[in-house]
Amino acid sequence: MDKIVIEGGERLEGVVHVSGAKNATLPVMAATLLAPGVYQLTNAPSLVDVRTMGKMLGVLGAEVEHHDHSITINTANCCTHEAPYELVKQMRASIFVLGPLLARHGKARVSLPGGCAWGPRPVDFHIRAMQDLGARVELEHGYIVAECDRLRGNTVHFDTPSVGATENTMMAASVADGTTIIENAAREPEIGAVGDFLRSMGAVIEGDGTDRITIHGVDELHAADAAIIPDRIEAGTFMVAAAITGGDVLLTGVRKEHCSAVIMKLKETGAVITEEELGLRVQGPVWAQAVNVTTAPYPGFPTDMQAQFMALMSVADGSSVITDTIYADRFAHVPELNRLGANINVDRNVAVVTGVKSLSGAKVMATDLRASAALILAGLVAEGWTKVSRVYHIDRGYESIEKKLAALGAKIERVRE
Repeated sequence: MDKIVIEGGERLEGVVHVSGAKNATLPVMAATLLAPGVYQLTNAPSLVDVRTMGKMLGVLGAEVEHHDHSITINTANCCTHEAPYELVKQMRASIFVLGPLLARHGKARVSLPGGCAWGPRPVDFHIRAMQDLGARVELEHGYIVAECDRLRGNTVHFDTPSVGATENTMMAASVADGTTIIENAAREPEIGAVGDFLRSMGAVIEGDGTDRITIHGVDELHAADAAIIPDRIEAGTFMVAAAITGGDVLLTGVRKEHCSAVIMKLKETGAVITEEELGLRVQGPVWAQAVNVTTAPYPGFPTDMQAQFMALMSVADGSSVITDTIYADRFAHVPELNRLGANINVDRNVAVVTGVKSLSGAKVMATDLRASAALILAGLVAEGWTKVSRVYHIDRGYESIEKKLAALGAKIERVRE
């Protein structure tokens, strides 16, 4: 098992390229199950989760080849409709195959998903959406078992916006009989990426990026290619890295409009963020000012940036209140940040962070993907050595983060435990 070792105190400077978005790549890969053919995905990140999805598609009969940052998928011979526990337990995003399997085969048997250890992320929204589209769904021995003659268009309403369930419904409804309307749909950029891909396959979709999406079902789709959008969470993480170290970093391959909430909050801390021809330049403040943050569905401040921003607030001037309205218990990183000398108190879904002048390096343990990033960011400014264990989480969502940070001047390396 690997750990990441950091000697803090280095100011980050230079250029870093933002990889493709994992959260767009995974549903796009699943969507290739909707129609037989050969697909080419470019700007795909080289991540554990992406390779896990590739293995999943392989079990379902697809031929998947990874070439650096491109993926070739041939779904011509996909005839299996069961997604086994052995793969699904590794990644919650495996639930994305539910809709495409139902749409193509009229049946699906998908294990209940796994993934990060924190917080409930029920699959109820996915199941109800398939039922709204006419599928018969039961839970049997840890599997979602669904059948239909052909999915039928309907109105699908989500009590709260769900990115995954919105994407699953869009995929399934693309070849349903009739028109489907998704109300209270998620609005994240990844939704638009899936919508663009489905349209390139021949789907008729309107309104993605708003809270009301309309899908007019077609008889069949065809294979197409896709260029994956940049990862806005990786971009946000490197923006915070620049800010927390008082650095000067140019991010290339980033879309400013996807990061507006994070940019706004970083500017409030005193960071200077400017748009240049090649990307976004982030210049960190001498000492960040404390600001309050409340996570919210897009276009609000993303819950996937909460832990990283908390690391910045740990060394900010003043006190801040960080409220996570998406996942009430997504604060497993707090005890580990406190081990580094942070002063954070949590009451249910609210964390009060009193900034300290300096952190002190220590051994800490990553509990999930974004907590891993937060601990690495804190380690960049902690005095002495910080050793982050269980960093297999980081490989699920960040491509060679230690190499990218080292190229910016950080003293960081990956070593075997």
